[in-house]
Amino acid sequence: MRVTRRTFLASTMAAAAASAVIRSAAADPARTTLKLHHDFSSVSCVHDRFLVPWARKIEADSGGRLRVDIFPSMQLGGQRAQLFDQARDGIVDIVWAAPSETPGRFAKTEAFELPFVASRRALVSSRAIEDYAAANLKDEFRDVRPICFSCADRGVVHTNRPIRTIEELRGLRLHVRTRFAGEAVRALGGHAVPMPSAQLPLAIAKHVVDGGIDPWHAAPALRLYDLLKAHTDFADASLSTTTFVLVMNKASYERLSRDLRTVIDNNSGQVAAGMAGVMWDQEAAAVADMVGQRGDPIATLLPEAVERWRSATEPVIDAWQKQMKEHKVDGGKLLADARGLLAKYAGEPEPQPPQPPQPAQMEPKVVAQPAQQPQVKVDATAATANALGASAPPANAVKPAPPTAPPRRELDIPL
Repeated sequence: MRVTRRTFLASTMAAAAASAVIRSAAADPARTTLKLHHDFSSVSCVHDRFLVPWARKIEADSGGRLRVDIFPSMQLGGQRAQLFDQARDGIVDIVWAAPSETPGRFAKTEAFELPFVASRRALVSSRAIEDYAAANLKDEFRDVRPICFSCADRGVVHTNRPIRTIEELRGLRLHVRTRFAGEAVRALGGHAVPMPSAQLPLAIAKHVVDGGIDPWHAAPALRLYDLLKAHTDFADASLSTTTFVLVMNKASYERLSRDLRTVIDNNSGQVAAGMAGVMWDQEAAAVADMVGQRGDPIATLLPEAVERWRSATEPVIDAWQKQMKEHKVDGGKLLADARGLLAKYAGEPEPQPPQPPQPAQMEPKVVAQPAQQPQVKVDATAATANALGASAPPANAVKPAPPTAPPRRELDIPL
């Protein structure tokens, strides 16, 4: 076969081009994709204003070499109480989970869920529990790589009649989210009713419960402001809160190159805890303002009034300390550490309202919920989202009033 000069040159150039492609591919390391699983809906503030921005930051800081695919609403299966074990066992790489879903398993962490321990501001509590975890929680989370700890916004008493005193709460059946919220309600003379949050709207409509102790961020998804018209807040501390943790599978972390592990480390700790705390506080302020604009009274009990509630729930803290002592843990020291850290961060500035989202060059993949996945339907006033986490209102929800609107009606109750 005769090889012409033109054929020879063409073959040589093609071989050189192929070699260049191979060298380029070898110089460009493959992208690593991490799966992040959580139980909040894709329209919740947790997903939209914390986990997505955090994932976007990871991708940007890694130059696109790390990608975080986010699976909301338990799309990868299991129950919310199994999220922590999914990360521990390597079923997923990262989870956002509530330790209180398995009561007693993370007893030291639950110190922040004791009545009137956490701040009414999530940013303060989130920064405090992050430092507390570094000093006290390494044993409870030794099987995973913690990224950050956080406390949700404060629990508010939502009912259909004003609750200004302990006497007015006695006998009420109230929905609770954690075991210590339930014990606090019982100490105050009420009846605690734990149930999945998605069932709460129907339970209210059927008079199974008289109200609930729920955070502001949950109100839009549950349409609490349509079902319950009176709200009692607390001026200094939180009657209840829920702790959360963002954790990574140890092997998934160790498999990363050193520089990619540094990217994760630089977006962990107080950096991530602060992001979460700001998100909770911004959402709580927006929802409370919206409720006030609707004309619903929000009674804010002043510290001297809260002191009676605090004294009435002190036996709950005493019982926790006794349980810790049985496990040879100094609960008094843990509580002192928590309160000292809360005082340390009490001066954190109030977060500003969130700015409109800007177009992003790199978006983390959010896996769409399968169309065939059943939705929880209660009635016309009930939410269809995963009510424990979903906090952003559906498309037909009443939207928060602009900043220039009149302030919400708020009653300062001294006694």
